[in-house]
Amino acid sequence: MDKKEVVIVGAGLAGSVAAIALSRRGRKVALVCGKAHPQDQRTTALMDQSIRFLDRLGLWEDLQPKAEALSTMRIIDGTQRLLRAPPASFLSSEIDLPAFGYNFSNTELLATFEAAIAREPNITLYRNNASSVHFGNDDAVVTLDDGTELGADLVIGADGRKSLTREAANVSVRTWSYPQTAVVLNFAHALPHNNTSTEFHTESGPFTQVPLHGNRSSLVWVVQPKEAERLMALPMEELGKIVEQRMQSLLGQVTIENGVQAWPLSGMTALRYGKGRAVFVGEAAHAFPPIGAQGLNLSLRDVMVLDELVGEDLSKPISASIGNRFDHRRKVDVLSRTASVDLLNRSLLSPFLPVQMVRAAGIHLLSSLSPLRQFVMREGVSPGKGLGAFPEMLRSKITSRF
Repeated sequence: MDKKEVVIVGAGLAGSVAAIALSRRGRKVALVCGKAHPQDQRTTALMDQSIRFLDRLGLWEDLQPKAEALSTMRIIDGTQRLLRAPPASFLSSEIDLPAFGYNFSNTELLATFEAAIAREPNITLYRNNASSVHFGNDDAVVTLDDGTELGADLVIGADGRKSLTREAANVSVRTWSYPQTAVVLNFAHALPHNNTSTEFHTESGPFTQVPLHGNRSSLVWVVQPKEAERLMALPMEELGKIVEQRMQSLLGQVTIENGVQAWPLSGMTALRYGKGRAVFVGEAAHAFPPIGAQGLNLSLRDVMVLDELVGEDLSKPISASIGNRFDHRRKVDVLSRTASVDLLNRSLLSPFLPVQMVRAAGIHLLSSLSPLRQFVMREGVSPGKGLGAFPEMLRSKITSRF
């Protein structure tokens, strides 16, 4: 049996960063990555807190040339309802940041992480899938499909919604679905995006454009399943005209790139995020619609907490109760983010006038009250940061009036 301190099952974005972070702590890590990754045409916006963490791991230098800054976030009510919210713009300069975050293609993120993993002496790659995971009193054992057995003090499940690791730890999940599908694509446009991301709120869900390098952007368009089927069947030129029209021609003529994908929307949360010698990160722990750039940022906060716990005392073996401590540390953040994304999505779908009034009033308040707007922006890029800065923002506003 090969013995490591940490075995990570799954080498997607979250699992790869976890391997890099824990190996940099000096822990011996086995990364079970399987045979190959499927092509992922999606993009990911990483907020400032995530970028600072990747920078600490020495990854930002390689990532920066592939990144596109998000300096302005704009919300436009694109519904045809009686009560519509006014347009609202959020500027990163208001909270003293050059950008809220940066947008990347998932393919380029994975390629950068894989190159870093290949250079890391404390990581051993296993290009086989895990067939079973067993948790004992003294250690855990991961068996691969070629019969290799890996012993570990800690097993990290980064193996997605149908996590083998989570099932082996006997942790159940709560799941739910939405009557929506996300159409995901990249497109070129005639006018510059000026590092502005625009989210149109529609009756079927968000229509969100996020900048990429050059005059290009990514798009997540949430629609009803039948509408997604219709859009996917259209010729590229016709689909481009529809996207341009939906964007109110803010970026001029649109040219759709190859690789349009559709993803049915659903949500999931594990009832525990860790247990004993098991920890679950990324979509093994939580999953929700691609709204508000929360998915991978939440997963990287999983890794940040795990990195902190594993690195507390490097002279000792990893504690058998680390999963319980991780679960306690992650509950509030995961549950609050899951609830906020769910609430926003359902508020867009609701036909009830009181719900529409509350949503419109909320966006109006954010647009008109700078302390509240700055609080929300700080919380968006770094949870907890807004709460710490809010009293000082109020004092400065009061002082400036007298």
